[in-house]
Amino acid sequence: MYSLYFYGQMIADAQRMEAYAAALRATVKPDSVVMDLGCGPGVFAVLACKLGARRVYAVEPENVIGLAREIAAANGCAERIEFFDKLSTEITLPEPASIIISDLRGVLPWFEQHIPSIIDARTRLLARGGVLIPRRDILWAALVEAPVQYAEIVGPWKENNFGLDLSAGECLTTNNWRKTHIEPEQFLAEPVCWTTIDYHEVQNPDIHARMSWRAARKGTAHGVAVWFDSELVDGIRLSNHPAAPRMIYGAGLFPFTKPVEVMEGERIEFRLAADLVQDGYVWRWDTDFPTASFKQSTFYGVPLSAAQLRMSAQ
Repeated sequence: MYSLYFYGQMIADAQRMEAYAAALRATVKPDSVVMDLGCGPGVFAVLACKLGARRVYAVEPENVIGLAREIAAANGCAERIEFFDKLSTEITLPEPASIIISDLRGVLPWFEQHIPSIIDARTRLLARGGVLIPRRDILWAALVEAPVQYAEIVGPWKENNFGLDLSAGECLTTNNWRKTHIEPEQFLAEPVCWTTIDYHEVQNPDIHARMSWRAARKGTAHGVAVWFDSELVDGIRLSNHPAAPRMIYGAGLFPFTKPVEVMEGERIEFRLAADLVQDGYVWRWDTDFPTASFKQSTFYGVPLSAAQLRMSAQ
């Protein structure tokens, strides 16, 4: 569940809002039926009304839907927006939607029930030939030198002012990835495109991908940064590439167990996987350097008590 502060930050992200508004302007017609999937405070739903959609269905299972109703009324749209305070997988629309708009991603598209929700909505609730916004996401990855970001992850477990040995936490924290911001100067190799999600065709909520780089320079590798570019509709894109102005999404940083010195021309192999387990993803990343190999997973990054381990084994 997003906080109201975070919803505000999403609205304040001018690049995000302008791109989504442009996508609606390009697709909404007077006879359009628009579904705002995961509407939050209902901004896209209201924009669709203002652009002339005949009917809008706003779907949001969290309490923020109450705010969405108030915003719709304040903008004179209450009569044309029907709200559903349930999961999209639990509803049936009175008519197929000609446009489904959503922004259910987190830092990466593999976030909670995002992809299963899109698959279900596309299959059951979208009219034949209808529009999905976004249409596709293109995923990128780069080997990075990120000493500051890495120190933020492991530093608290390595050094403290009280003479305490907290090193047991270091292994756990490097088995978790985090949102960050990366600059292009931190690349140790050129970014590679590792997959594309076409939301009209995707069937599998999981991802298993391989990629590799040749180090473009000597340096210290601290992890792999990943991000997405999004094609909302024809000719309208948004990008959170490290060279682009910062957006709310940021980049994901998958840290290595230990920093590794690399030499120019060395080959680095990387395998990245995300598997949906109930309502969340388990991530795995395996890395092979000429001088080191790591096998990491968010499964290993969760501190568990002996009692919890016994319960999970039952």
